[in-house]
Amino acid sequence: MNELLVRTATGLILVAVALLAAVQGGYVLAVLVAAVATAMFYEWTRIVRGWGAVWYISGFIYALLPALALLWVRERDAHGLELLIWAFIVTWATDIGAYFAGRKFGKRKLAPSISPNKTVEGLYGGMFAATLFGGGWALATGLGKPLLALPPLLAIAAQLGDLFESWMKRRAGIKDSGNWLPGHGGVLDRLDGLVPVAVLAAAAQLLGLT
Repeated sequence: MNELLVRTATGLILVAVALLAAVQGGYVLAVLVAAVATAMFYEWTRIVRGWGAVWYISGFIYALLPALALLWVRERDAHGLELLIWAFIVTWATDIGAYFAGRKFGKRKLAPSISPNKTVEGLYGGMFAATLFGGGWALATGLGKPLLALPPLLAIAAQLGDLFESWMKRRAGIKDSGNWLPGHGGVLDRLDGLVPVAVLAAAAQLLGLT
């Protein structure tokens, strides 16, 4: 089967599961987030095997913080569901925009020593898509106006999260963090961009920007 088709089909299933859990909230979301965080930590420990205790501790924090942030965002106030979906949209739009813009227009390498396929044009495409769809969702749902300006910054954060995980894999000498998700690799491969976005969305909520 075409790789893009497999990637798309898997992505749509993941989106559906994430949205259903977000709408349900409560126990359903908590169980899903806990399971995902556990898988992230497991993959992290496989990548950093032999790197020392500090890396293992860092992995626990890396998996725990976004998990707590997502639950915090969802349950803190009446706009929690809309803000949680906003964080998802910004992350997804960044990934999709960067992928297609990079394939169509990519010429200048973003970080060739870490991730040779990423381009500056792909980054711009991800920022544009995040701004368009994240801003559109914020306007449609009545979220705070500051959320119209935050998507491009969060898109950069998402790309940095992606590059950080790519650097870890390059250091470990592996291609993917796992093989759970057809067309995507492991859980870390799919959620490396959401990690910083989730934490920053929670910070925006805490600061009253939503």
